[in-house]
Amino acid sequence: MKELSLVVEICTDSVESATVAEAAGAGRIELCSALTEGGVTPSAGLIEAVRRNTGIRIHVLIRPRSGDFLYSDSEFSVMRRDIDVAGECGADGIVTGILNPDGTVDVERTAMLAEYAAPMTLTFHRAFDLCRDPKKGLEDVIATGAARILTSGQAKTAIEGAPLINSLITEAAGRLIIMPGGGIDEY
Repeated sequence: MKELSLVVEICTDSVESATVAEAAGAGRIELCSALTEGGVTPSAGLIEAVRRNTGIRIHVLIRPRSGDFLYSDSEFSVMRRDIDVAGECGADGIVTGILNPDGTVDVERTAMLAEYAAPMTLTFHRAFDLCRDPKKGLEDVIATGAARILTSGQAKTAIEGAPLINSLITEAAGRLIIMPGGGIDEY
């Protein structure tokens, strides 16, 4: 029987929060800025400082602005450059996601970002929780080449969304990792 491996990833927005996450046992961090706005891409300086001060994997949020996940061509261009910067600063992966106006995954442009980011891995973030059809969204994210999906199961918290998360894990059948996120704490 295959043993289940558990990696704790913590969302951080400063050198201090990243070092605390590492000390608390996190195996990976999602690094962003402006958490109160839902998170946006952190500066190069922050990525470099966190890389210098931690020894765990760093996945950088690639999100040019707060708000929806519908991005213009100019915003998409910014995202590509931010991926370059993240890689240059020592990131191990990126966290991003693009939707279409109809609530489906923008497979073409997300796949382009996944390919562009390689060898860094891509996590499709909680934009997934806004997909109108999570089963189709799962297949679409798999088609992009993403390594994982971060989801609360389309609920306020991952605990409330656990039934959908369990279903997605079954449907994914090892083709990518379903990573519960949102409202998870030690209690």
